[in-house]
Amino acid sequence: MTADGFTLDPALETATAPLRAYDLCEVRLMRDARFPWLVLVPRRAGAVEIEDLGAADRALLMDEILRAGEVVRAIGAALGRPVEKLNVAALGNVTPQLHVHVIGRRRDDAAWPGPVWGVGESAPYDQAQMARIRAL
Repeated sequence: MTADGFTLDPALETATAPLRAYDLCEVRLMRDARFPWLVLVPRRAGAVEIEDLGAADRALLMDEILRAGEVVRAIGAALGRPVEKLNVAALGNVTPQLHVHVIGRRRDDAAWPGPVWGVGESAPYDQAQMARIRAL
C-alpha cells in the first residue's frame, strides 16, 4: 500500500507484469504474448468506476489511454505483428479495482473478432520479447 492508500489488486498483480508508471496510472503488461495488451491502473484508493475519478484525473486517464495505445502499437510492431485495431475497455466484472485494458488486435489473432477474455490458453513472453518491450 502506498502512502495515499493505493494497493494493486492481487489478481491484477498476478496477471500482469509492471512496465512503467505514468502520472496517474501504473502501466502493466498482460502476461499473454498472443496479444499486445496493457492494463492501466489509476493509483487512486477505492476507485472502481471511471466516475470515481475527479475531472482532472478523468482527463489524465484519457491522455494515458492514448499514450498506452501508442505503446501497444509499438509492441505489436516490435514483435512482428502490427496492430490493426485497438480495443479499450474498463470492465471490472471480475476484478473491481478500476483498470483499463488497451489491447492490440489483428484479424488473425486467436480471438478475432470476439473479445480476448476466456479464449484459449495464455502464452508467456520469452526473455527476448520482454527485453524488446521494456526497451520501447
